[in-house]
This record gives sequence, structure tokens and C-alpha cells, in this order.
Amino acid sequence: MSATEAQEPDPFDASVRMTRHDERHRYELYEHDELAVIITFKDLPGHIDFEHTIGQPGFEGRGLAKILARYALDDVVASGKRIIPHCPYVARFIQKHPDLYTQYTDVPEEA
Repeated sequence: MSATEAQEPDPFDASVRMTRHDERHRYELYEHDELAVIITFKDLPGHIDFEHTIGQPGFEGRGLAKILARYALDDVVASGKRIIPHCPYVARFIQKHPDLYTQYTDVPEEA
């Protein structure tokens, strides 16, 4: 990296943080300490059932739901549980990344 490149602003914005709130049954993504995206889930024996992804007004179209979906799915895989994608957004995310999550997913019969 050249000195000029090192002085250019970094396009990555580290103002995003994610967390899992078991008591609220949801994953949350905050941008600049503002709640931006929520993914709700049911914690079932051996599974996490993703129910719904909710983007807060003003945060649409920035790819934040995608960031939270990957965080949540990676968390489930790391926990040793399996994924049930009732949430249409999470189901589409899994379909777009089959090499990462298909082997850990149990597709609902009605999907």
C-alpha cells in the first residue's frame, strides 16, 4: 500500500455493532447506537427458527439486513444448532449462499 492509499478514507464503516438478545428472542444490528435491523427467532431444541427480519425506517437499502443475517446464521452454526428459515429474507439469503448454510438448514415443509 502506498502512502497516498493509506491516507484515503476507508470505505468500511466500523460504526455497526451486532448482538443477540436471548431474552428478546432477536438479533439486533445498531448503526451509530441506533437500532437499524432486527431478526426475530424462536430458540427450539437443537434449532433456531428465524421468523422475521425488520428494517427500521431510515436504514433501508444499505445492506445492513444482509450483515445481520450473516452474523445470525454464523452464530447458529457456531452453536451447533440447525437453522429453520421461516423468515423469507433469511431463506433467500441461504439460497444465495448455499455453500455456507445449506448443510446446516432444515427447510420448513410449507416453504
